[in-house]
Amino acid sequence: MQNIFDKLNRPVKDLRISVTDRCNFRCTYCMPKEVYGEAFKFLPKEELLDFDEIEKIAKTFASLGVTKIRLTGGEPLVRKNIEKLIKRLSKIEGIEDIAMTTNGYLLEPKLDSLIESGLNRITVSLDAIDEKTFKKMSDQNFDVNKVLSAINKANEKGFEQIKINCVVQKNVNEHSILDLLNYFKETNNIVRFIEFMDVGNLNGWELSQVLSIQDILEIIEKKYKVRTLDENYPGEVAKRYLLEDYSTEFGFISSVSKPFCTSCTRARITMDGKLVTCLFANNGLDLRKPIRNGCTQKELDEIISKVWENRSDRYSEIRHELTESKNHKKIEMFQIGG
Repeated sequence: MQNIFDKLNRPVKDLRISVTDRCNFRCTYCMPKEVYGEAFKFLPKEELLDFDEIEKIAKTFASLGVTKIRLTGGEPLVRKNIEKLIKRLSKIEGIEDIAMTTNGYLLEPKLDSLIESGLNRITVSLDAIDEKTFKKMSDQNFDVNKVLSAINKANEKGFEQIKINCVVQKNVNEHSILDLLNYFKETNNIVRFIEFMDVGNLNGWELSQVLSIQDILEIIEKKYKVRTLDENYPGEVAKRYLLEDYSTEFGFISSVSKPFCTSCTRARITMDGKLVTCLFANNGLDLRKPIRNGCTQKELDEIISKVWENRSDRYSEIRHELTESKNHKKIEMFQIGG
């Protein structure tokens, strides 16, 4: 295994693979229903990377220093036979950890097969636990208790420390901050509050809608005694905190108010095979075409290495000057998986 570094001396350690552009939710900040309604045409099956192609890409990244893979979407559990892909990825030399980000709605009946396939960790996106706000933010008439039940069952089956990701929007779900902490405070699960980000072009993002981590922390400190925790490893995205009376961890992801570009070690693959080097990128390099044209593993290594070694992305640090430009279009959230 060789390690490669970009122009800001950041290694590649984490690979996020979007396995589908489809989702059963229509979250307003990701896939608003007025755009992605019944008439919207998602990618046909033949344009998605197949499992052989995904495995080939993952092997290359493992040879270049990646040790962690996260499967995303869309909603990864709508991809048929996702367990078979996980099993293949888990056997790649150098891959130590396979995680999945899911909205949790389809999770419970798949838990046994996911465990058997080698899935190590689960992150559940959950923006509210009260029915009204959950339905408003997911824009579907779904029962939030189905997600909560899946989290509980996953805990029972061995996923002992599930991360619960909540996107906080000002004047939309601020009450969810304490709701989620109250609900999960006596479990080993970790609630993480994410600043509302300007991923994609369709969520109507404005800075005025962002509740900063400082604002969120102030809300929490009115009820709980908290203290900071050290990071688990260099480049960890979330800032870690503890509810002292419960020894329960929670955290923040603050790409708006406190960018972490300088320590970003993540590469992303879209469902149709584009290599993207930043969550806020406006394009990516097509890997599907050379793979389908028969490129060797060595040739793929060279293509990916060249892209990473020329990487200099730091969008969140220079957001202000870029968001003033109407020409800075970004890949949509459901295509890149967050």
